[in-house]
Amino acid sequence: MFVASSAMGAAALGAGAAQGVTDRPPVVSGDWVGVPGIVYFNLVHRFSTSGAPERKVTNVPTFLVAAALPWHTLAGVNYATSSALVARYPNEHEYLLRVAPVRQRDGAFLDIAGQVDYNDAARGADGEISAARSAGPLRLLGAGRVLTDVTRVGRAQVALAGGAVVRLGSYVALSGDAGSVTNRTPAERVAWSAGLQLQLPLTPHTLSLQATNVNAATLQGVSRGTTQTRYGFEFTIPFTLRRYIGRRAAPTDTAGAAAASTTAPGAVVRIQGLSFHDARLEIPAGATVEWRNDDPLAHTVTFRDGGVSSPLIEPGRTWRHTFEKPGTYAFYCTPHPFMQGTVVVR
Repeated sequence: MFVASSAMGAAALGAGAAQGVTDRPPVVSGDWVGVPGIVYFNLVHRFSTSGAPERKVTNVPTFLVAAALPWHTLAGVNYATSSALVARYPNEHEYLLRVAPVRQRDGAFLDIAGQVDYNDAARGADGEISAARSAGPLRLLGAGRVLTDVTRVGRAQVALAGGAVVRLGSYVALSGDAGSVTNRTPAERVAWSAGLQLQLPLTPHTLSLQATNVNAATLQGVSRGTTQTRYGFEFTIPFTLRRYIGRRAAPTDTAGAAAASTTAPGAVVRIQGLSFHDARLEIPAGATVEWRNDDPLAHTVTFRDGGVSSPLIEPGRTWRHTFEKPGTYAFYCTPHPFMQGTVVVR
């Protein structure tokens, strides 16, 4: 016996936030801190063209390398290879720490996060406080920033930004945002961007096709618009350390919960970060196990004994199976066979 159920809307939005770009616009990262145990490599590539007669194409990549840590924390570095922040300073490094202590998925009204960083081109520290709210397919984001003044007059600058993401399905979203320092120089404009966000099915990778007038993806860069429209993309490559160095979860005894009713779930297995959490369960015969997909990509629960297995479990959805007979049931994910788990039925 098995039961399939779905919970799209906010659940799908929360899953998207776990790893990629489908839950945030190009210029406002908001509370994106990833999933613990994953190292993220994001490539932001922007292109611009000069006028006649040269018609030269210039590309400006920014690389993010960051590790998602416990307590909803992300630590890493943004490296802008061709910074326009300060004259005669060709590169820009932003060493960042981002924390998201308040989350809507945990029952709060808003997602709230903060970031602090040191920017070596600006030779100073920057900070951001962001808030976001998901309602069905819509997600709204806002941020306030305090930036080191790159004009070296000795005072900080304040920047404000806001954006929105509209989900068109599990794998496609549209986004846009705008922001600016409050005291722009004559050469600066309101920063803006628009993006088509894509989750590549059955992979942990996401892709954002973008148009914007900002240069680098640092806090300093995304707060300062230019007169030039740039086109480009952001591509995410998460490395799931659990796949290589993870350890098996300890057995979970759910007999008490399962004994109350054979139709209610006896245990819940969360699918997140390309891993089955609580991958080894011990339950009594007649109990029901629910697999909840909190990843931004689809998975299956496929039993090695050839018994009943799940269809593709889309992001934000669940699948349940009731175990009537004692035994050991090993399972894995068909698209990602390194994801494995076991249910022991007593």
